[in-house]
Amino acid sequence: MSELVEVSVTDGVGTVTLNDPDRRNALTLDMVGSLCGALTRLEDDESVGAIVITGAAPAFCAGASLDQLGASRGTGLRAIYEGFLRVARSPVPTLAAVNGAAVGAGMNLALACDVRLAAKRAKFDTRFLQLGLHPGGGHTWLLERIVGPQAAAAMVLFGEVLDGEAAAAAGLVWRCVDDAALPAAAAELAARAASAPRGLSRRTKATLRAMPTVADHEAAVDLELDAQLWSLGQPEFRERLAALQERIKSR
Repeated sequence: MSELVEVSVTDGVGTVTLNDPDRRNALTLDMVGSLCGALTRLEDDESVGAIVITGAAPAFCAGASLDQLGASRGTGLRAIYEGFLRVARSPVPTLAAVNGAAVGAGMNLALACDVRLAAKRAKFDTRFLQLGLHPGGGHTWLLERIVGPQAAAAMVLFGEVLDGEAAAAAGLVWRCVDDAALPAAAAELAARAASAPRGLSRRTKATLRAMPTVADHEAAVDLELDAQLWSLGQPEFRERLAALQERIKSR
């Protein structure tokens, strides 16, 4: 039997692939456990500077497994949520490579990542109301803060389903690419994040997360100043500055 979640590392990028294609990679408790374990292993790996999350074709993630969802109550729902909440808590830069349908909780998994790339064949479908179910897992908060109130209402209340190109136009994804080009595009973008000093990228991600709570520009300056002073004292800064100065001299 194949693993429910496959993990690989290439050039500093860890790729996590949900691997239950017959069930369209629906989130079961077993898959959530495997996903959380994979994230912990990659975060503890000193060679990993960014994480890509995707699904085995043909889907990205069809949401919570309906058989487990129907029998769930509060604790059961929170256990399912933990898959995408674990992604949202990751200190490492995360990128969703949405290669097919992202439905309900599967859409939450994509929304929990820092950046989303989509194949043209991707489908972003909230589907909660169509199932007679209230949105959960912070779905409305995640969606509205990314696309704004009107687009969120169109998708949640009016059942609008966006393909990759429409998702890019709405600002739901950073970029839409041809289906076959998605893995390479995700790897290339993630490699840029992975090329930064590991501690620096983590601290910068923490700063980005804190910005919605910052009152004004002056407060943002103060918040960034402490982190920038810290970075000035890091050996990676001194090494990269010296290398840049050497290149300038050799021109």
